[in-house]
Amino acid sequence: MTIKQSRIIDNITNTVIVVFMALVIVVTLYPFLNVVAKSFNDPIDTVKGGIHILPRVPTLDNYSDLFSAGSNLSAAFRMSVLRTLTGTVSGVLCCAMFAFVLSRRDFMFRKLFTTVLVVTMYISGGLIPEYILIRNLGLINNFGVYIIPGLLSAFNVIIIRTFIQGIPLSLQESAKIDGANDLTIFFRIIFPLCMPVLATVALFIAVGQWNSWFDTYLYTRSVKSLSTLQYELMKVLDSAQNISSSADVYSEGLRSAKRNPEALKMAITVIATVPILAVYPFMQRYFVSGMTLGSVKE
Repeated sequence: MTIKQSRIIDNITNTVIVVFMALVIVVTLYPFLNVVAKSFNDPIDTVKGGIHILPRVPTLDNYSDLFSAGSNLSAAFRMSVLRTLTGTVSGVLCCAMFAFVLSRRDFMFRKLFTTVLVVTMYISGGLIPEYILIRNLGLINNFGVYIIPGLLSAFNVIIIRTFIQGIPLSLQESAKIDGANDLTIFFRIIFPLCMPVLATVALFIAVGQWNSWFDTYLYTRSVKSLSTLQYELMKVLDSAQNISSSADVYSEGLRSAKRNPEALKMAITVIATVPILAVYPFMQRYFVSGMTLGSVKE
């Protein structure tokens, strides 16, 4: 094979790869752009269909209707942010500390605790026992109900423990020789080295906390100040669907209600998704570090 033929093959291969990746990008971005376009399109015009990546009749009616319908939306947004930040930090810290203990070979109950932890992933007490437990702990109508039940996740602990086991044990032994205790070893050595996996777990926990609304419905719905954004958005959407179900959505009912459940749903999706998307760029470098860790051996 000549050099010219090799270059032609390389060019064809590169072209195929570029075209394929472009198709992947289009397939990935189109659903989100379609949601954004519908959220900024006139709610009555949205019923006609045919909207792709640009709104046909641009308007902010969906968002204004959403915020006017949910008078508690701003307070609920702040509560969701507070819940997400507090739950993520405390959850990551607790999972990391427990994982560090389970990774220690000198911990005599390591296998027992690991077995109990894994069992909880497959066996659950159910909703009623969980509600009774929450009530007996005095967490009903309490901000702690958002944080305490999610402090420990078996799945996250196992992920962090596996990562810690890949860190050379000699680092901990050297620190012990220098007089460091377990807390010093964890916070000064293990914790910084675990940033890639901790960032991943933090994103898992943050997404779960941000999207959660069912616990608000069960435990804190009688306290308006503890309402979360997702719960308020769910109520708005449920209200719009009830209005549309009591009349003809595609005719006078929609025009009188001035609400299209489909358009409201798209606006709700954008509001609920954008904050999480905004967090990802700040954590991307940790994901890249996690993927390349261990790829080079010396």
